[in-house]
Amino acid sequence: MAKQKVVDKWKTKAWYSVLAPEMFELKEIAQIPADEDSKMMGRRLGVSLSELTGDMMHTYTNLHFRVNDIKGNTAYTALIGHSLSPSYLRSLVRRRRDVINDVIDAQTSGGVAVRVKVSIYTARKTSGAARAAVRRAMREEMGARAKEMDFATFVQEIVFGKFSGRIYKVIKKIIPVKRIEIRKTEVAEKKAA
Repeated sequence: MAKQKVVDKWKTKAWYSVLAPEMFELKEIAQIPADEDSKMMGRRLGVSLSELTGDMMHTYTNLHFRVNDIKGNTAYTALIGHSLSPSYLRSLVRRRRDVINDVIDAQTSGGVAVRVKVSIYTARKTSGAARAAVRRAMREEMGARAKEMDFATFVQEIVFGKFSGRIYKVIKKIIPVKRIEIRKTEVAEKKAA
């Protein structure tokens, strides 16, 4: 009986350099082994914003990417969303205050649909009417600002906190607010047929 030769699967794999999108200056986010290009396509990756910027103030912000193009041993990604770490969000909650959560569907000037999840941390307890007014004002502001910006600008303003500042200026006229955080974004992706 002849022995079959065992092929080590690791020797057949090549290392792919995975790059962030242009809005993050095509920085390398990972090195991933794969034996075929098709196994790299569609792969999801998560990375902390502090790893891309080098700024430790952004360790609680996580970016989510999907591989959408491969050239040679380089894989290019597209941003599919971001999220804030749950421990950071829990640290913002205080007694005798409210958290107003809302989910807003916005569309950028380039036609990219983004679902934005916002949390508003108030300075004191609020009434139901005040909460409704806050949500209405926030949706109007989010929709208007998103239509003015392209996708890259919109994402950068959200991830780096500038967009929260814009919403804060509108909401503070309705109720006293301690903090506004955009806790999660999700880019609407086209389903493969």
